[in-house]
Amino acid sequence: MNNIFNQKKLDNLNNPVRLQMIPPEYIWKLIEPEKHSDKVEIGAGTGIFSRAFQTISGTGKTIAFDISSEMIEWMTENIVTEYPQIIPLTASADTLPIADNSADIVYMITLHHELDSPESALQECRRILRSNGRIFIVDWNMNNTRMGPPAEIRFTAETVADQLNDAGFLNTRIDKGLDDFFIVTADG
Repeated sequence: MNNIFNQKKLDNLNNPVRLQMIPPEYIWKLIEPEKHSDKVEIGAGTGIFSRAFQTISGTGKTIAFDISSEMIEWMTENIVTEYPQIIPLTASADTLPIADNSADIVYMITLHHELDSPESALQECRRILRSNGRIFIVDWNMNNTRMGPPAEIRFTAETVADQLNDAGFLNTRIDKGLDDFFIVTADG
């Protein structure tokens, strides 16, 4: 990863404004998941989206991966008691310590631009996703650089879609309905 978030970024990662800018309900309707879904979030940070999607789905479990042991420790201390279905684990995006075909939904939110090897990470996502599962990637669009990472490290939605296709995903779709972000979805 290019920039690993640390404990100093906690307030930004936990800011509820993020849920307004990237509304989980909007994404959930977009991906049309099965009701009883096991989810994997890669780059979970403080688990703000893990909590939101676990609440929306109401069932299944969420494995919340992050490369930062501080973030995993924070999630363990602050959200696991209220959300016992969320399992925080330390891992990098290209080496996830779970079995093949173990997730119905795999997702990354504002992480793709930070990956050293998006191709390796997407291959790993493909490995853990069940054949009838879905992946979605939310990242900063190229249109608005007033906040977020510099434009030179951002990807276009079309590039991310091509990377998903190259990794073997099917039915890749692009949604640009959010002001500052794109969403790319695909089937396993």
